[in-house]
Amino acid sequence: MAELHRPHTGPPAPPAGFAAALRAAVRGETDFGPAARALTTMDASNYRRVPLGVLAPRDADDLAAALTVCREYGVPVVPRGGATSIAGQATGTGLVLDLTRHLNAILDVDPSARTATVQPGVVLDDLRAAAAPHGLTFGPDPSTHSRCTLGGMIGNNSCGAHSVAWGTTADNVRALEVVRYGGEALRLEQARGMGPDGVRGTSAHGPGRVGDASAHGPHGVRELIGAHLALLRTGYPGLPRRISGYALDALLPEHPGGPDPVRAFCGSEGTLAVVTEATVRLVETPRARALAVLGYADEAAAAEAAPGLLPYGPLTVEGMAADLVREPAGLLPRGAAWLFVETGGATPAEARAHAERILRAADAVDGTVVTDPAGQRALWRIREDAAGTATRMPDGSEAWPGWEDCAVPPARLGPYLRDFRALLTQHALRGTPYGHFGEGCIHVRIDFDLLTPPGIARFRAFSEELADLVVAHGGSLSGEHGDGQARAELLPRMYGDELVALFGAFKDLWDPDGGLNPGILTRPAPLDTNLRFEALPKRPVDVVFGYPQDGGDFAGAVRRCVGVAKCRTAEAPGGGAGVMCPSFRATGEEAHSTRGRARLLHEMLAGEVITDGWRSTEVRDALDLCLSCKGCRSDCPVGVDMATYKAEFLHHHYKGRIRPAAHYALGRLPQWLRLVAPFARPLNALARVRPLAALAKRLAGIAPERTIPVLATETYSRWLRTRRGRGTRVLSSDRVVHLWADTFTEYLSPQVGRAAVRVLEEATGRTVLPPPPAGVCCGLTYVSTGQLDAARRVMRRTLDRFAPLPGHPVVVLEPSCAATLRTDLPELLPDDPRAAELAARVRTLAQYLEEYAPAWTPPRLDRPVVGQTHCHQHAVLGDAAERRLRERLGLTGELSGGCCGLAGNFGFEKGHWEVSVACAEEQLLPAVRESEPGTELLADGFSCRTQLDQLGPPAGRRARHLAEVIAEGLEGSDGERSSRR
Repeated sequence: MAELHRPHTGPPAPPAGFAAALRAAVRGETDFGPAARALTTMDASNYRRVPLGVLAPRDADDLAAALTVCREYGVPVVPRGGATSIAGQATGTGLVLDLTRHLNAILDVDPSARTATVQPGVVLDDLRAAAAPHGLTFGPDPSTHSRCTLGGMIGNNSCGAHSVAWGTTADNVRALEVVRYGGEALRLEQARGMGPDGVRGTSAHGPGRVGDASAHGPHGVRELIGAHLALLRTGYPGLPRRISGYALDALLPEHPGGPDPVRAFCGSEGTLAVVTEATVRLVETPRARALAVLGYADEAAAAEAAPGLLPYGPLTVEGMAADLVREPAGLLPRGAAWLFVETGGATPAEARAHAERILRAADAVDGTVVTDPAGQRALWRIREDAAGTATRMPDGSEAWPGWEDCAVPPARLGPYLRDFRALLTQHALRGTPYGHFGEGCIHVRIDFDLLTPPGIARFRAFSEELADLVVAHGGSLSGEHGDGQARAELLPRMYGDELVALFGAFKDLWDPDGGLNPGILTRPAPLDTNLRFEALPKRPVDVVFGYPQDGGDFAGAVRRCVGVAKCRTAEAPGGGAGVMCPSFRATGEEAHSTRGRARLLHEMLAGEVITDGWRSTEVRDALDLCLSCKGCRSDCPVGVDMATYKAEFLHHHYKGRIRPAAHYALGRLPQWLRLVAPFARPLNALARVRPLAALAKRLAGIAPERTIPVLATETYSRWLRTRRGRGTRVLSSDRVVHLWADTFTEYLSPQVGRAAVRVLEEATGRTVLPPPPAGVCCGLTYVSTGQLDAARRVMRRTLDRFAPLPGHPVVVLEPSCAATLRTDLPELLPDDPRAAELAARVRTLAQYLEEYAPAWTPPRLDRPVVGQTHCHQHAVLGDAAERRLRERLGLTGELSGGCCGLAGNFGFEKGHWEVSVACAEEQLLPAVRESEPGTELLADGFSCRTQLDQLGPPAGRRARHLAEVIAEGLEGSDGERSSRR
């Protein structure tokens, strides 16, 4: 093991005077600090370049002023939207322009013209939501639609699953306002219906002369095109997904409607100018949709079948093979590969009939038509998560982009896939292809070794041979995501040297100083340089957690984040049922997203931008608002576990140092509660004295807005030991139940434990055993505050003292404690077999009842519910058993996703109040307020119940654990039986 790596040289500094000049010229926020730079070193590609700083321009004038200053000082510029690009084009060494913070307005939606005018930072889903009331949508829909921006889509000429019906982004852009390097503003318009000038020019400070630009672009472009007509007419392959290079053929005079500068600009990857405004075409949304899912023997058979379905007019034809589907979905028909063929119609019956025609026409092994929206969403989720899922091979090894989206003519897709698989085998590589089979575009992540020189050499050799293979099949190196640094070096293999030289000349006319995204698309850096792993330590660093899924390597765990940014969404994933990432949704800041924190940890390990290692204040501040909800562990497609990384970081950051007061007060809560339990009554009285409570909270680092929870005057353990002997007699070891006495149930909500005992003994006929001696604890509070040495001591003591009978499960009522036992315990004590054994025995109450009392008939309660599924339950344990139990009880309605915002110690800590409340206001509190009288408030987590008690429900309504609700129902059933007697 090694300490954190330290490079010999740091990144370059901005030119003297540049930062001051920029701040004087713009109103937007500038940041040249290490955190801002670290957050923008990478996109979703294999590449990493360290920028000089970040600017969030306020408007188009701000942007023009910034580009003027950048040209004056010779500072290159990198436009950046959602940074989900996978070819490296959203990385650079100059000034990063964050176009998402302010330039994110939808300026106009015109239903009659079917257009919308937007700024570049508008997220695609926001535009689609604005257009939806008019029955319209924006056609291109990449799988990152919940976080990618229109500016990025224009830069990459993005496509998505529905380009079969609605084309690429270039097909759907009508006009663009752009600013060149140096500050000159231009307007580009489609040539249809216009005069000879399709481009109108202005200076950065006001209108310019008519004729400052031509229908081709800046001065000189018309002449450049005119001098190379033969080359442009013959140099481009004919296929629907040709994204590579500049679309100079759009400027040919015979182009339909005349030269089209808008189409030529789309896909330029930020190398020509920066978009400030776009007018886009909207298309009519089908009122109903159906999904034909067709099974085939293998992916080549599916690929060969796809072109034959296009004459039926589907909205999309998507394909994937079985090696991408890690957990088989019940709706998938028989087969080893599948086509998803979506159809539309004016009515559900029409959409279904359309899909059934395709099903009958398809030569498939098996097939089905899915019309249920929930079923369709479940299937599409498999496809949309593929960019992350494919980043890990079935055995857990890493796979990477780089050859993510080659495209060939659809009729050639079957043979191409066979040759592609053969090339993988030849290089001893693995990949899981999937993608837009209807347009011949294939996505794949490949298990390149990008950490060692031999592995990188193989990456280069494979890339060169694959480029030749794609060209041999008449294809394009990029069919969706652009060339960036990943493929631009190989463009001569596709286009030839003469046409690639013409690309460079075109770039020079737009950007003669070479300041816009240098090294991308033209004159590119070699594809095997600037790899983001080069700066990481060569040996694993010393860590505490075991990281079993990453070979014990913390850097490997951090590398899990590939930047697809599913954490950067306006609502929780899974239609709101997920959790990740509540702090980003509360703040809207990259630093408080799972991806942002992973980037900072990456840079901490690299030591180039963030140089303080584990002592980094930048990483500490970003992790401070991490709720440790564990939502990313399940909702992130690649299983990033930021709660664990946070605990690891806090352990090292505060090692040998004074910690925040809350770490002592809340992190050691089990110890304090055990000490004060005998004095619960007087302490509760003192806590109601406001000056004393305020002093106690200030000393403990607790938010002044919080109320100190009430201590139980009789602990759960004392109650159960007093009760011992009254219930069913223990006849044998198979007639007992081990119920975990967690800290919260024991000292703060013993009524939950009493209710659980009632339910368990009624349902199973077994006796609940008294808990073991004091001091048995899962270690949750120590883990969440990064006191990992103490956590391991507590856990070892627990394993020594708590020895359930062999083969017996352990029922844990508090979801956060159950999750800690299930995951943190074996990962902190990987060498103790007892840890894994105990983890395997953990059950929630519903899981235990389903497994050990399947014939029990619970009481019918028949009322609606609202409340919270605990974030740890969602992430680690799952709630399927709880859903089934609620259904049997007659409890109707869905519990809220997201996070309650209290999240254990997080919401109690000083400085977290606003974010804590914002998280609760996302779903939980509105659902409670909107519920009808008599609706049951369910929350199995003590944190969730406390948050509701302190923020939400009307007087007289108390959130309860499911055990309490069932126990109350049992009491009612007893009363009914008694009255009948």
